[in-house]
Amino acid sequence: MSDAKRALITGITGQDGSYLAELLLGKGYEVHGIIRRASSFNTGRIDHLYQDPHHQDVKLKLHYADLCDASSVEKLVHAIQPHEVYNLGAQSHVRVSFDMPIYTAETVGMGALKLLEALREYRDKTGNEPRFYQASSSEQYGKVVETPQKETTPFYPRSPYACAKVMAHWATVNYRESYGMHASCGILFNHESPRRGETFVTRKITRAVGRIKLGMQKKLYLGNLDSKRDWGFAGDYVEMMWRMLQQETADDYVVATGQTWSVREFAEKAFACVGLDFDEYVEFDKRYLRPAEVDLLLGDPSKAKAQLGWVPTTSFDRLVEMMVENDMDLAEREKTLKDAGHAMPEFSGHDQ
Repeated sequence: MSDAKRALITGITGQDGSYLAELLLGKGYEVHGIIRRASSFNTGRIDHLYQDPHHQDVKLKLHYADLCDASSVEKLVHAIQPHEVYNLGAQSHVRVSFDMPIYTAETVGMGALKLLEALREYRDKTGNEPRFYQASSSEQYGKVVETPQKETTPFYPRSPYACAKVMAHWATVNYRESYGMHASCGILFNHESPRRGETFVTRKITRAVGRIKLGMQKKLYLGNLDSKRDWGFAGDYVEMMWRMLQQETADDYVVATGQTWSVREFAEKAFACVGLDFDEYVEFDKRYLRPAEVDLLLGDPSKAKAQLGWVPTTSFDRLVEMMVENDMDLAEREKTLKDAGHAMPEFSGHDQ
């Protein structure tokens, strides 16, 4: 077994998982990630870690397992013997959770519980005590009862995803209080990046901006333009995950910028980045409304700043610019291939 500190990340192939893997590898960790079997490759966000010449000795290992399969999780914990475990795995799309509520509850709620139980059993058998991070979500606040939202704000979930996240959150707190486990929850408000999935509204917008600018798409259809979110950069937020597990005592923290912007404002800024008028290209489509909307999320990160010394470094304007720049490059590559006669998959921009 390596002398390096070992971390296990569920959801390593996602946006947050890829940034967290980069961070931990840069700190000398041996990083293990859980991936699910699929008929197509889904490791695109972390492939560069193998190709980067600065990571010639990358200590990154991927394992097949599933949070719905307790046996596979238990076996991995015993095989890897992790010092830190970051639970980022989930069916993470809020709108899709209304279509797949049971699966969402299994992966998000029960998945966290199965992982916590595997860690408790591992600790009791071996005497080793991994530190655990649970990815909680601002969606847990839902129909907010106070603004801004802080660690003590009551939850009022408004989607199957949020309900499942509330279960995972309280299971983590319960295992901390019942069994003395070093288990912390990071209540992360919306965090975006060029690696955000294309069915999430921010990336849906910036992908459309690139394609509209180059004449490959005519319109962008969105749902609730007036919903407001506290948007930050995912690359900033994963550092907070790591900082939580370096504390002597486990605790829960809101991770946010303390500012809120509407979907309309995000889209206006994105189109302005390439000299286009938002009003000419964006139309409302009621199909993208959720059965129960979350109108306003605004986090209070005072505790995280005071106790962990964390301050986000990427502004909202810079975040939008980064995403537009990335998706302009992507659109230009698509157009080059299309002009050369190569068939390209259609970008539907669904599932806001």
